[in-house]
Amino acid sequence: MAEEFGACQVLDIGCGTGVFALLLAERGIDVVGVDPAQASIDVARAKLGAERVRWICGDASTLPPMRVDLATMTANAVQQILDPQAWHETLRGAYEALQPGGRLVFETRDPARRAWEEWNREASCRVTEIPDVGSVESWVQVIEVSEPLVTFRWTYAFAADGQVLTSDSTLRFRERQEVETELIAQGYEVEDVRDAPDRPGKEFVFVARRP
Repeated sequence: MAEEFGACQVLDIGCGTGVFALLLAERGIDVVGVDPAQASIDVARAKLGAERVRWICGDASTLPPMRVDLATMTANAVQQILDPQAWHETLRGAYEALQPGGRLVFETRDPARRAWEEWNREASCRVTEIPDVGSVESWVQVIEVSEPLVTFRWTYAFAADGQVLTSDSTLRFRERQEVETELIAQGYEVEDVRDAPDRPGKEFVFVARRP
């Protein structure tokens, strides 16, 4: 989609450890990656080619002045914004960073598909071989469903020493109309709502334009 829209400057909101930002930078795109987790930014900065990206520890509500033609949020970043006020501020921050005619693109899971009903050990368990670490078994289990919030736990069991690590997360599942209404309230034009090519029928991919 960055190619489709001819994007030259991209703001990657919730960039995590920089996987997507670095893919864009490899294609000659000027990228700013922002994430509130300092540990993730540190990992991103240590990766090959990281010098091509401007990394910022923070969120969309505290960005320095910039003008980009595309802002993105990928990998469930939108759903990790749980607080309604924080969601408003994220959309506003992205809007302010976009030049007129620029677009905000993000995906969010369709709550009607109730994806969390498949988040159990039986359906998600897998074993991964990691160099210098050995076999790691991982699975996900739902802890609590209080729609629109779903809390779940990833478990990682290391065969080499028997260590078990867990990581809890909560996602907010927003209805399509809810998202469209908020985008319009923040000044965007909803240009398109697409299907996710890698997860057809499971997600909404929003394309919102700053007039």
